[in-house]
Amino acid sequence: MTTVDKEKYKCILPLISSGNEEEEKDYKGPTPRELLEPLFKQSSCSYRIESYWTYEVCHGKHIRQYHEEKETGQKINIQEYYLGNTMIKNSLSEADQEEKENPKESAKEIPTKNIEGQMTPYYPVEMGNGTPCSLRQNLPRSSTVMYICHPEAKHEILSVAEVTTCEYEVVILTPLLCNHPKYRFRASPVNDIFCQSLPGSPLKPHNLEQLEKQQEMMKMPFRRVKEEEMHSTKEEKFSSIHKPVAVGSHQLLTVGTTHISKLTDDQLIKEFLSGSYCFHGGVGWWKYEFCYGKYVHQYHEDKESGKTSVVVGTWSKEEHIEWSRKNAARTYYLREDGTQTVRMVSHFYGNGDVCDLTDKPRQVTVKLKCKESDSPHAVTIYMLEPHSCQYILGVESPVICKILDTADEYGLLSVPS
Repeated sequence: MTTVDKEKYKCILPLISSGNEEEEKDYKGPTPRELLEPLFKQSSCSYRIESYWTYEVCHGKHIRQYHEEKETGQKINIQEYYLGNTMIKNSLSEADQEEKENPKESAKEIPTKNIEGQMTPYYPVEMGNGTPCSLRQNLPRSSTVMYICHPEAKHEILSVAEVTTCEYEVVILTPLLCNHPKYRFRASPVNDIFCQSLPGSPLKPHNLEQLEKQQEMMKMPFRRVKEEEMHSTKEEKFSSIHKPVAVGSHQLLTVGTTHISKLTDDQLIKEFLSGSYCFHGGVGWWKYEFCYGKYVHQYHEDKESGKTSVVVGTWSKEEHIEWSRKNAARTYYLREDGTQTVRMVSHFYGNGDVCDLTDKPRQVTVKLKCKESDSPHAVTIYMLEPHSCQYILGVESPVICKILDTADEYGLLSVPS
């Protein structure tokens, strides 16, 4: 390869094959059903709580959708529907049996589903004989439970969708399927091209050197780097191209990873605490928007009807301080050395939209919790409704880890000094 400046390099193109095909062909382990069998035998259930409905998946047994009304001095009124019950009693389906007997000859196509833009393989379990559906001549409700490999999951319900009237799709994340090569998540591979300078040519092309200097200059206004740190960073940048970087290493620059400078993090924290940077999250019908010190909204966006938004709660410092005098605004965690650190803060947001069930304004307690993650700006948001139109919004993020210890007696946060 020759550059425009006549510099010559010998470059080695990587082999695109990942070797997954060979691993899949040689696989002789348990079938997907056998891998999931411990989950079915444990009588374990997974739950998903949305603004109104709670979904219960008791694996291999039933799927239930229910809502509890708790009225003072009265019994709990439960509204419930079974979206499916166990249909298959045998331990192995026909496809599983075929794979077990002829693993190499079984060319049955594994179904896939688009999960966040990625076609993901899943193992389906059909469940029928649910609660009769009045919209379909009292035919029983039915569901397809789609089990998807996720190494860090704990059998969570990712989503519940009504694909046609009274027919549902339930997506479950489980680590059990990850032992089967055909069900593992296939990330798009990043293949490095290695180049070596030929005699008479510099180690790096002149244009590449200039480009790196320009990029370094662009970073300078945002981050003041000591001279010795600049030197070590350049060494790491060069070495990281030519050798793999171990997970958990302390190198600043790695191939294919973006690291955000401390000043950028500080700016994000300032914008979050000022309410100009809002967190968004939630899966399913409702999504949630949380702007610190401003409001909590729940909304649904539809191509035909547009955006439906509900004000769950708005911020009033005075109302929160009054609330914090009766409730714990700070929760502590005791370290091994005996010192205490703030684990979570709770804030009260009242005066939301009036609730049809109670004729009172909605209100929400926002619980801000530290959650470490490989992604510095990852955010997990979930909503609970322990009482009608009285909510708990959980917000967990590495961003929150940096500011929890600034919490005052009312749990109010400030920019770290």
